[in-house]
This record gives sequence, structure tokens and C-alpha cells, in this order.
Amino acid sequence: MKKCEIGWVGLIPDNWTTMKNKYNFDLHKNIVGAKYDEYSLLSLTKNGIKIIKDGEQTGKVPASLGTYQIVEKDDVVMCLFDLDCSAVFSGVSKYDGIISPAYKCYKCKKHLHPGYVDYYFKTVFVGRKYMKYSKNVRFSISSDEFMNLPILIPPVNEQIEISNFLDKKCLEIDSTISLIEEQISILEKFKKNHIKEKVCHGLKVVNEFKSVNVDYIEDIPKNWEIKKGKFVFRYIQKPVLSTDDVITCFRDGQVTLRSNRREEGFTVSEKEIGYQGIDVGDLVVHGMDGFAGAIGISDSRGKASPVLNVLDTDYSKKYYMYLLRTMAYYGVFEALSTGIRVRTCDTNWGKLREIFYIVPPKEEQIEIARYLDEKCAEIDSIIYDKKIQIEKLEEYKKSLIYEYVTGKKEVPNE
Repeated sequence: MKKCEIGWVGLIPDNWTTMKNKYNFDLHKNIVGAKYDEYSLLSLTKNGIKIIKDGEQTGKVPASLGTYQIVEKDDVVMCLFDLDCSAVFSGVSKYDGIISPAYKCYKCKKHLHPGYVDYYFKTVFVGRKYMKYSKNVRFSISSDEFMNLPILIPPVNEQIEISNFLDKKCLEIDSTISLIEEQISILEKFKKNHIKEKVCHGLKVVNEFKSVNVDYIEDIPKNWEIKKGKFVFRYIQKPVLSTDDVITCFRDGQVTLRSNRREEGFTVSEKEIGYQGIDVGDLVVHGMDGFAGAIGISDSRGKASPVLNVLDTDYSKKYYMYLLRTMAYYGVFEALSTGIRVRTCDTNWGKLREIFYIVPPKEEQIEIARYLDEKCAEIDSIIYDKKIQIEKLEEYKKSLIYEYVTGKKEVPNE
């Protein structure tokens, strides 16, 4: 082993070397022009370069793809901006196609194996190794700056061995992750269905039901009622205190001080016009994200934007939190949408008050809410453990890639 001039790499095998990128890659930018409809549309994602099918493209879509650039199989595609926060930086294409002109496209020279290069840059970008070279507010580097940075180069036969070995190992890890993700999805679906069954039919064995004219359920126990929201809830607005910090209602249903979750990534209001006070125990429905499950009971005292509907009731708030979430998950609020903003829905008090809600006897509401608290806690605990498993597998994969592309471990003989 010998010391490597690339500081973060450390020691490397004695027969490995380093060279500046300008001796390893050729930059090219071939604009597709009028023939763009003859090519597959590609996207650089955290899982590599993918083909985008019709209707799958997200974000701002240009009127014409004529400004996009041609990508050929084995081209290296890089995002050299937003190096401080972007989740996607590089990938080696397995396809011919076209991609956004915002990216840089490079061809590997003959002494480089594209598979090894792909894994090497995964380590570089995941660790944000290039961020220290950026000099502007977008944390970007130019192609010229990139070309003057060094890359680690093993002998070609070792590059191929490393690439093939990591292909196999990463496939095994990704398959395990996919299996766990599928298990989480099944648990989440079970939880939603279980909540719906209990809030709509109760905990007891019921022999007599009656039909109801509501969108999210066909029948309810005979002794339950249906009422409009204005007879179930009261819309309240409380004054703001000088000591209040900002509260947010998240899509996972948690209503808490913003500082308890994260401080970055929010739109900050310059003027807090219409802000309202929220107390611990208040029932909150997000006016735009409620359709996605942003409905919960606040665990904090604070202040919030008027986009949050704060509701009071003489019934069980916890029961109606579960019922409102069920209505959200089964599309009740989304069906009322009159807006055009993607992934939002205007769920204001004027609409909430006119919707019909199930009204069990209050004692049953309390029993149902208590049961669901316990049941959901059990399911959430299992889901949490599975997410930890995924995090550990992801970290293991990153470590595995780093160890082999930097020569810390040698590919075993099979």
C-alpha cells in the first residue's frame, strides 16, 4: 500500500495510480434538436439513470425537448451544481437517449471501465467530496474545474473485477431492501384499513347496520349517527403569545414545533399575517396537505399560519383525528379540490363544515381511540425497526463500495 494524493482516499494498493479527470474523460454536448422524439427521455436519479415513460416526468417540463442533449450507453452523466444538498450527482447510462442540458456528459477513455467509474463517483458524491471545491452560492463547480480534479485508477482488469463484484453485492443488498420496503408497505396498508374498520364499524360485534349516504363507508352500526361537520366541530382561532414559536402540521400527522423536526426546507413568511395560537391537545387539519394525512393533535403550544384549521369538539378529538385521516386516505378531501396546485388540496373550514361525519356514542369514540392508539403504536414500532434495518443496509452498501473502489479490500477469488 502507498499514500494517495487524494486526501479522503488514504492508502491505496501500490499498483494503483491517480490522474486528473482531463486525461480520463472527454466532455461532449450534442444537442438533439428537432429529432428529440426519436430518443428515449432519460432522468438522473439516486438509483442511476432511468428511462422516463410518457406522463412520468415531474417538475417543470419544457415545451420542446429540442434543447436536450444526447446520451449514449456508458456515458457518465454528472450534476455539478447544488453539491451541498442534491441527492443526485452522477450515473453511468445503460441506455441511449436524451437528458437535461443542465447536466455534464462525459465519455470514458479506453483505460477506464464505466462500471468502476460509476461506483467510484457514487463514493465521491455521497460523501460530498467535491463540495469544498465549489465557489458560489449554488455550490457548483465548472467542467474545467472538474477536469483538473484527480481520480483514482486501478488497473483495468481490477476495475472490471471490482465493478462485477459490486454489481452482485449491491443487487443482493438492494433486493433485501426492496423486500423490507414491501413489508413496510403492507404494514402501512394494514394500519390504514384497520383504522378505517374500527372508526367506521367500532370494536364490538354488531348484528344490525344501516346504510348511509357518505363517500367513505356504506354502512354503520344502527345506533350510530351521521352529522355535518358544523354540528360536530367548532372552528377556533386563538391569539398569539409573544413567547410562541412556529408550529407545523406534517403529512405524517404530527403537529409539533417546527424546531422539533427540522429548521431547513420551509417557506418562511416575512409577515405573520393571520397567525393563530395553538395549544397542546388542539385538533388540527392542514388546509392544503390535509388530503395527504396532515391531520393530528398538537403536542406543543405555539403559533401557526392560518392555513391550519384548528378545531374543537365536545366529542373525542382523538377519535375524529383517526376518522379525518381515514377520510383523507380514501380520497374524500381530494375529491373536493378546486385548486390547480399539484399535490395540494384546499381543505378549508368552509368545506370541512359541510361534510358528513360518522358520530358514534361518545363512550365508543373514546374506546376506539384508545384501542387504535395501542394498535398503531405496535405497528409503528415494527415499521420503525424495519426502517432502521434499511438505514443499516444502505450504510453497509456505501461502506462496501468505498472499501473496494479505494482498494481497502481486494475482490475475493471465487
